Amino acid sequence: MKGAENSLDQRFADAMGQLLGPDFPSDIALAVSGGGDSMAMLTLAHNWARVWGVTLWVVTVDHGLRPESADEATMVAQECALLGHKHATLRWHWDGKGNVQDEARKARLDLIDRWRGTLRHVLVAHTKDDLAETFLMRLKRGSGVEGLSAMQERRLYRASDPVEALRADEVQGDLPPQTDQSAGQRSYEILRPCLSMTRQELRHHITVLKTPWAEDPSNEDRKYDRVKMRHLLRDLEPLGLGVDLLAETAQRLRRAQEALAQRASQVWREIGSEGAANGHPTGDVLLNRDGFAGVERDTQLRLLAAALQYVSTNPYRPRETPLEELLDRALAGGGGTLHGCEIRAERENLRIFREEKALISCQKPVGSPGLWDQRWYVFRPDMQGLTIRALGDAGWQSFENKRDTPVPYHAARSLPSIWEGNRLVACDALGIGPGKTSQLRPMGRQSHSFARFLLSH
Repeated sequence: MKGAENSLDQRFADAMGQLLGPDFPSDIALAVSGGGDSMAMLTLAHNWARVWGVTLWVVTVDHGLRPESADEATMVAQECALLGHKHATLRWHWDGKGNVQDEARKARLDLIDRWRGTLRHVLVAHTKDDLAETFLMRLKRGSGVEGLSAMQERRLYRASDPVEALRADEVQGDLPPQTDQSAGQRSYEILRPCLSMTRQELRHHITVLKTPWAEDPSNEDRKYDRVKMRHLLRDLEPLGLGVDLLAETAQRLRRAQEALAQRASQVWREIGSEGAANGHPTGDVLLNRDGFAGVERDTQLRLLAAALQYVSTNPYRPRETPLEELLDRALAGGGGTLHGCEIRAERENLRIFREEKALISCQKPVGSPGLWDQRWYVFRPDMQGLTIRALGDAGWQSFENKRDTPVPYHAARSLPSIWEGNRLVACDALGIGPGKTSQLRPMGRQSHSFARFLLSH
């Protein structure tokens, strides 16, 4: 038994070496819910950190959706105190809007972002079972290679900007150093060092060590798709379709996905461009129609899906059925809307741009915190008191040089523009105003680039 336990410790150490070695950061965060998987990760990380001299900062997000959640957070805090690690509990207050599971996931990532300070890496305890369950869930949805490929061992989370400080009612416990909030720090990596381990292995590990853990009753509630797939896996195991096989299949599809992404990137370099006018970006994606029509369908779908995500800043890829339908309309010379974007067939290009209807409520004072439409910085000290909104029909009608601009009417309506009441003051892409009033949000220290986005999604 001791050899098996050492083997699990070694596998964790090997995974951490591949993810971050050989020069490990001095401090790393762990997201620990109190469930069996995350408590096992905590014990493995504890042993690993002692060897490598790494300081662990443990964080528990209490979603407040179950009466037991507060006690589970307390249990994690107590275990961290025994092990000698700093711990914080972050509390989410749901407003009752949207899908609760989706909102909880987004809130968890956002709260951790606001808590982590200068920490750049957060460990999470996804397992081989999670790979298999996710594979079945996406298979049920009719996903292709993109959806069926395994989740990555590391994922860059594009953090909120600017960062809002945690309120007193949102945090209890230790805060990592909060001094560095530079642009280069506005993203962090989610690391999954337990993807090669099964849930059974991790539970056995903490049972041997007598580590406390809590079982979320919702893990047996079959109204959730993931729970249904978990029970289905138990039935499939005797037929040879168990966790190991499905996880290995997902990993093979991940390799295929990476190759397909490289192919899409090559095609993009040959037939794609990002929209620009008067030396300023428009935020649009353009694909040469003849070149696009001549490539294989999987690459067409990949480019179109990535363009829709890039323009809309939506973290999710569009569903396959509506994506295929939109592609067919575009190839036939038409267009349509999806994912908060619109696609139009122009004379030479297919243009993917922001749907004006999605920006109706997107109006804010110039210089106010945050991004406009989640991707545009708009700030000029000499323009305080003005507002930014989509150009719209009113702005287009007031623009006198319509024949001289490369931006067509259907795309221009979604451009960021600055207004004083009902008077258009500035729109960089149309050459109105002093210029340099807006810029696309950079990705970390790199420039905002569809080519980079395409390779990372």
